[in-house]
Amino acid sequence: MRKSLLMLFSLLVAISLIPVAGFAARTTYVTIGTGGVTGVYYPTGGAIAKMVNNKRKEYNLRATVESTGGSVFNLNAMSVGDLEFGIVQSDRQYQAYNGLGEWEGKPFTKLRAVFSIHPELVTILAGADKNIKTVADLKGQVVNIGAPGTGQRGNALDLFEALGMEPDKDFKSEGLKPAESAGMLQDGRIDAYFYTVGHPNGSIKEAVAGVRKVNFVAVPEDITSKLVNKYSFYAAADIPVALYPGVVNDVDVPTYGVKATLCTSADVPDDVVYAITKEVFENFEEFKTLHPAYASLTKKQMLDGLSAPIHPGAMKYYKEAGLK
Repeated sequence: MRKSLLMLFSLLVAISLIPVAGFAARTTYVTIGTGGVTGVYYPTGGAIAKMVNNKRKEYNLRATVESTGGSVFNLNAMSVGDLEFGIVQSDRQYQAYNGLGEWEGKPFTKLRAVFSIHPELVTILAGADKNIKTVADLKGQVVNIGAPGTGQRGNALDLFEALGMEPDKDFKSEGLKPAESAGMLQDGRIDAYFYTVGHPNGSIKEAVAGVRKVNFVAVPEDITSKLVNKYSFYAAADIPVALYPGVVNDVDVPTYGVKATLCTSADVPDDVVYAITKEVFENFEEFKTLHPAYASLTKKQMLDGLSAPIHPGAMKYYKEAGLK
């Protein structure tokens, strides 16, 4: 009897240890929301996931990347826990955290910034046969301002407000995805389209390479100044035409832009955010090779354009690295 009890006790002890050991080795899974596959968000998210997954045994962390509708989708998905991370435009980050725009009266107060990545320029491409040189020339044209809920649509609407123009009154608006825009422009079904994106970009290269000649549309300095004075997240910038052989423009084109930022929620554990931040910054030179848009990026610049509080996990790394 004593021997049986001893065996039973040993068995119970062994069983009780199984969940403890299993918990210690349990892998945490996170998903990074990005954007369309032709933009910079998707490969950026994929690269971040790859860096983290290379150390998955060390961190017990595995990251996956998801192509999404972009900034607004990512922010809304993070707010309900469907995504742990998302790449979003800095203007949308600002609006979501402060309860403005589409988040009017319902701020995403748990939104936390991790780091910013690259500048994204409000890019307007038009058929050269339409003689659309500046944004005022869009009057009377067919213009794709972007799908509802996208960053470029918000940027376009800000611009038209500054111009005193109204969609579907001063011009016919379309709400297409970026991946559809190049083909529609080449087919003559639209006259111009907006795309807030880092350069060079696949969709714009596709449009430039088509039979129909195309040109970038300038945003005049006075309009940009008006936008920058009203919205702190905008900055003046130039579209580098040398990246697009075949485009009609022969000098860089003035416009304005925002920054792409990696965000998360306060509900995501500190150690998870710390691991992702550390892997990107510790592999910074490799990260910069991912896309020409990152060529001149510095570590210090990756802390610019953050209009939500920095997540404690990211801040821990920044303090260790002397960046804060």
